[in-house]
Amino acid sequence: MKASANRASNRNAFLSRENILKLLSDEEVSRVSTAETAANLAIGDEYLDLEQLDRGVQQARGPAPAMGRVLPRKAVHASTWSRIVTELRVVHDAPAIAK
Repeated sequence: MKASANRASNRNAFLSRENILKLLSDEEVSRVSTAETAANLAIGDEYLDLEQLDRGVQQARGPAPAMGRVLPRKAVHASTWSRIVTELRVVHDAPAIAK
C-alpha cells in the first residue's frame, strides 16, 4: 500500500512540474535557461525547487539548490508566477491518485 502511495505522489509531482513548465512563455523559458547559468539566487529571492514542489515557494537564505532545478520568480512575469502558485495549490489540494 505504501509503495502505491509513493508512486502516486511521484506521479503527481511529475505532473505538477510538467504543468508548471507549460505555463511559461518562450521568453520565460529562455530567461529560466539563462538563470540556470547564474551562480546563486540573491538573499530573499523567491523561487520554486522543481524537484521539491511540495515545499512551495521558497526564499533564498544562502546556498540555493542546483540552479537546473530552480525556477526563480524574477525569471517569469507576475501573471505567470500567479498562475504557477495557483497550479501548486490545485495539485497540493488534489487527492493522490492511487492504483
